Amino acid sequence: MRRIGVLGGMGPEATIFFMQQVVAAVQAGDDADHIPLLVDNNTQVPSRIKAILEGTGEDPGPVLVDMAKGLVTAGAEALVMPCNTAHYYADQVAAATDRPFLNMVEMSCAEAARIAPGGKVGLLGSPALQQVGVFEAALAQAGLAPVYAKEQGRALATIRSIKAQGPSEFAAHTLSDICAQMVEDGADVICICCTEFSLLASDIAANVPMFDALQVLVSAAVEYSRSGVSSPGGREGDVALTCAASP
Repeated sequence: MRRIGVLGGMGPEATIFFMQQVVAAVQAGDDADHIPLLVDNNTQVPSRIKAILEGTGEDPGPVLVDMAKGLVTAGAEALVMPCNTAHYYADQVAAATDRPFLNMVEMSCAEAARIAPGGKVGLLGSPALQQVGVFEAALAQAGLAPVYAKEQGRALATIRSIKAQGPSEFAAHTLSDICAQMVEDGADVICICCTEFSLLASDIAANVPMFDALQVLVSAAVEYSRSGVSSPGGREGDVALTCAASP
């Protein structure tokens, strides 16, 4: 199986949750049946919120590029980044190495198109997604349109609450309210596109189909890892990456 390199720490609990979901996705009889992960749980990645929303923070791009290079040097044969907002820097990360980058945003848009072809997608995530259009190009390519939260401040406050205090019933209730508003505004499907929100995905209610971008990435990482056998050094036997959600 191919080694998957994880650009993590955004936030650390969400990174651990991603790892747990990768483990849970595999029916294993022994350790060797599981997906090999190389994880840089770098809690010192500059704040995406400060850099994108507030315009006052350090640029996370160079740090993410260095993480990608380090993971490949350590033997990663494909890279993933379980943070939706950080995909603003996805092109930089993908260009930093010769290894495939499994783009969570592109794959999630493909999944949304499978569920609601030509529909509107409610994006339950950071306000930064709307401000810099992280999903816009991929949605347009998939023939979809975005629907955003009207009260972006509530979404941001919930992210900060989860980072500081962990998931809570109040956070789940707030996110369910936001989902209801997006459905009223025409959303045909809801995409949970903040990995902090993934921590309480099962507690968020919506009256339309809902899926988690993190789970799309989990499926893609497992599929890619099992798609072939490489050398112990992780440098041979690559296959082409297909950036599409599992049917």
